[in-house]
Amino acid sequence: MFKKSLIIIVIILAVISCSSSDDSNNNNSNDDGFNRTELLANVADNIILPAFQDLESKLTSLNLAKETFINDKTSTNLDALSTAWLEAYKVWQHVQMFNIGEAENVGGSEERGFVSFFNIYPVTVATLENGAANGTYDFNNEDYFAVQGFPALDFLIHGIATGDTLPIDKFTSNSSFDGYTAYLTDVVSQMITKNTTIVNSWESTYRNTFIANTDSGLNGSFNKLANDFIFFYEKGFRAEKFGIPAGVFSSGATLPEKVEAYYKRDVSRILALEALTAIEDVFNGAGYTNNIDGTSIDTYLQFLDRADLVTDINNQFAAIRNAINGLDASFSQQVIDNNTQMNAAYDILQAAVPKLKVDMVQTLNVSIDFTDSDGD
Repeated sequence: MFKKSLIIIVIILAVISCSSSDDSNNNNSNDDGFNRTELLANVADNIILPAFQDLESKLTSLNLAKETFINDKTSTNLDALSTAWLEAYKVWQHVQMFNIGEAENVGGSEERGFVSFFNIYPVTVATLENGAANGTYDFNNEDYFAVQGFPALDFLIHGIATGDTLPIDKFTSNSSFDGYTAYLTDVVSQMITKNTTIVNSWESTYRNTFIANTDSGLNGSFNKLANDFIFFYEKGFRAEKFGIPAGVFSSGATLPEKVEAYYKRDVSRILALEALTAIEDVFNGAGYTNNIDGTSIDTYLQFLDRADLVTDINNQFAAIRNAINGLDASFSQQVIDNNTQMNAAYDILQAAVPKLKVDMVQTLNVSIDFTDSDGD
């Protein structure tokens, strides 16, 4: 009888142990008491969807400016097209981090998702020129990820093609002017198509799916949101806008041609500041259209008694803004003229990484789902 009872006890303990182990490995329970539904609803309704909808509006304006230019190829109309491009590019900074839902499903590289169709830079000019000359290109093929989106438009609107004197020559006197015109049309069309698919998904079903998924595991909406936020800060913001041009990842060899909006020359600082605003807004839950703070990452951290970390991170964001404002309007020119200052700005950006990727992640019990090779 004693042996039988002992066996039963051992079995019960084994089952409990396995159950506890499974829960720990899956990390599927959200038992810290925080209302994730409220956070996800605020981010979806007041930040993500309004930003994507605004991008849809700005791309429509870009398309109209493109049509006006094609119908009357004047410098004035090309300038108007440039203005529409910049307005859309600024809004893009607010959606680039949300590689989630349909944005992740529309294609592109495994790491970058929908970003592959919008903002892989620098543009590969030789491939673009060849495509315009021959009419052979497939924007859904990975070989053409770096010849479409905003960087491709930057070259088409502001860059000078081989053998030309002015940017407008591509569309007027260049031997492939018809090809460049078609290429311009197809680039804008691709951007509208991809973004419309994402907006339609959020508006129809994904908004509710996103908010309902309060799971704490890797596939939970909050975990995905936090990972996209950190990935954008590290990769799209810190590394691509600052570190790569400054030579941080190339043994100090500067790469001024690898800045965002290289051909426009004077807007890389504008785009970087816009991206920082997007980062701050997601962290603090500020609405895209009304700038009213709602429940977000900062609220979650405060709930977990880390108001000190919220203050620390926001102070670092303020230091970053101050550093960026001290840079040249053209990051390419900044790297050429005074790369020491560019590196100093990068160091201030880098100082936020352990706060976000270590302190914040540990407090929120987030599982990082990406790897990087930056050596940080």
